[in-house]
Amino acid sequence: MDWLQVLLLALIQGLTEFLPISSSAHLILPHAILGWPDQGLAFDVAVHFGSLLAVITYFRRDLLTLAGAWFHSFAGRRSHNSDLVWMLALATLPAGIAGLLGKDFIELHLRSAWVIAWATIVFGLLLGWADRRGGGERTLVNMTLMAAVFIGFAQVLALIPGTSRSGITMTAALLLGFTRVDAARFSFLLSIPIIAASAGYLSYKLLALPAVDWGTLGLGFVLSALSAYGCIHFFMQVISRMGMMPFVIYRLILGGALLVLFW
Repeated sequence: MDWLQVLLLALIQGLTEFLPISSSAHLILPHAILGWPDQGLAFDVAVHFGSLLAVITYFRRDLLTLAGAWFHSFAGRRSHNSDLVWMLALATLPAGIAGLLGKDFIELHLRSAWVIAWATIVFGLLLGWADRRGGGERTLVNMTLMAAVFIGFAQVLALIPGTSRSGITMTAALLLGFTRVDAARFSFLLSIPIIAASAGYLSYKLLALPAVDWGTLGLGFVLSALSAYGCIHFFMQVISRMGMMPFVIYRLILGGALLVLFW
């Protein structure tokens, strides 16, 4: 890849990984419009680790609090924060298992432009409906095991390209009555084990490659991390006031554009 490709693709990955607008829907556009080849496995690994670093850095205080509470729970000092760690772990399992069992089917049947376009539209409408119908006063203090598992099973739908992992988990949380801020917070915390597992799996596959361009990977990693961090910061600052409708409208426009483009 040349530097323009690295710049654009890393920024797209970082900006769309955590917004409810589907990173896969955006990553298909450079290929479709500009004729760029697939960015390759090594670059995917780099930008995934960049996104992972961004979300860990942004929520570092939350993660330290959760980790401390979890360790204290083994000494008999159980708390809501220690329970939340187990809830996040259990909520991760459905998508992790489904991803392992269904990755071949997804690669063969679901990674088409039509699937991405329609998923962008349909799940965008679902997000808008959840934002208008749901979105109550529940916070993470009110998170229960059943609610966490429900959100975890909703995350399985993110295996359909175009769905948006953050979008579908926020949709589920809003339908359960969580505030927009806490729906986003739980979604972002839930992204950490999933992104880590994905990056680890891709890294394992990367071992089979004969050589990599470390300069390109390094630039992709840095740009993805910086753009993802900025994106998370912006989203958490404005979501309570702005709501989900701007993202819903954007998804409808994007999905419509993809349908026209691939007609």
